[in-house]
Amino acid sequence: MKLPRAILADDHTLVAEALCGLIALRFDVVAIVADGHALISSATALKPDVIVVDVANGLDAFRQLKQKMPSVKFVFLTMNEDPELAVEAMKSGASGYVLKKSAASELIQAMEFALRGKSYITPQIARGMQESFIRNPQGAGHARSLTPRQREVVQLLAEGKSMKEVASVLKVTPRTVAFHKYRVMQDLGFKTNADLIQFAVKNRIVVG
Repeated sequence: MKLPRAILADDHTLVAEALCGLIALRFDVVAIVADGHALISSATALKPDVIVVDVANGLDAFRQLKQKMPSVKFVFLTMNEDPELAVEAMKSGASGYVLKKSAASELIQAMEFALRGKSYITPQIARGMQESFIRNPQGAGHARSLTPRQREVVQLLAEGKSMKEVASVLKVTPRTVAFHKYRVMQDLGFKTNADLIQFAVKNRIVVG
């Protein structure tokens, strides 16, 4: 029986190689890559059925590949437990969101669900996503609606703080800040930081 083709994308080589060993009986791992550029190149050439990628450093590659290869399924594997990040990842078209501390069987289940057209989210993250939705039912897709976390990120960036400083204030990683900024810029059609600052002032997120 032909195994589904998979690509693993993680900037920690040891993590990726360990994952390969764990899923090799159920999937044909056709490539292990360390960055978004290599992921795009490998996926385009090898045409996998499913890609496992770290949400923190594979977002741009994910977006590009989703446009070029819409049938490929994506499962995000991350250490980030921010439910709002998971909400945005799934809205972006991911099929799964699994924490790195989860059991290997959970990742395999998420990948198999994805191939069947279903979604899988680590249970503890799923609970947090429900709470996030209750707080903000319209979500970021609404033209002028930001999640509470996005609002905090926009406010701090508009105040002139760097991504590293924002991360420190919010007690998250700079990659998480970058993800939220990217989603806001994409959802609202902004091209520059000036657009973001103007939006923050106009919507009274920060005083100009």
